[in-house]
Amino acid sequence: MIPQETILTLRQLAERYEEAGFINGDPSWWMHQVNGEENQEAVAFVAASLSYGSRTQFMPKIEQLLNKAQGDMAMWIRNREYARTFAPNDEHCFYRLYNHGTMRAFFDAYSQLIDEHTSLKQYVASTAPTCALDVVKTLCNWFFAHGDMHVTPRNAISSCKRLCMFLRWMVRDNSPVDLGHWADVVDKRTLIIPMDTHVLSEANKLGLIHGRNATMQAALKLTDTLREVFPSDPTKADFALFGLGINPQ
Repeated sequence: MIPQETILTLRQLAERYEEAGFINGDPSWWMHQVNGEENQEAVAFVAASLSYGSRTQFMPKIEQLLNKAQGDMAMWIRNREYARTFAPNDEHCFYRLYNHGTMRAFFDAYSQLIDEHTSLKQYVASTAPTCALDVVKTLCNWFFAHGDMHVTPRNAISSCKRLCMFLRWMVRDNSPVDLGHWADVVDKRTLIIPMDTHVLSEANKLGLIHGRNATMQAALKLTDTLREVFPSDPTKADFALFGLGINPQ
């Protein structure tokens, strides 16, 4: 059981930070800069996929790709225009562990998915997921099976933080931050907390979880605990955990 004082704190922080200004400096900002559901989805997926390390480093990389796509990421991928930038097996660094060949494999897999299923949403819907974890596994399986060995996780053993963040953006509705385009495909009650070392650290400090490794098992356990605070919308707590890093209790 979570102490009532902690529940109150988490609810207050979530309300404070889930507001329009939250997107400033956040990778979710990019998906709000374009129009059309399929384009917003594509921008969100690419932005989430690059969101690791320092924001000062990955935000310009997201902007670089969006500029190359001239604001239409979905069309850029569908038409394979990324091939002008990324060559197969090119070992020149793009961002940290991702070289140009790595990015080419990622976009090739993504382009094939769009060719066959129109969008990520349509592909996920065709698999008839019963929960967000099914979606994470489905996306991991597709990209790995189609040659992406590095950008998208190979499986759901790790916390798959970036995929869980992407799903939060796509599924949660009635939010000034999250888009809710997939609300009719995935139940937001099944969403998983995007867990990284910061989230794990804050959750440990509050006694919400006791662990040292950001694994999917740990993320699921933390999410289950946070359902005591937000029964119908557990990943709303993501905003509270963010706020704790700014306003330590």
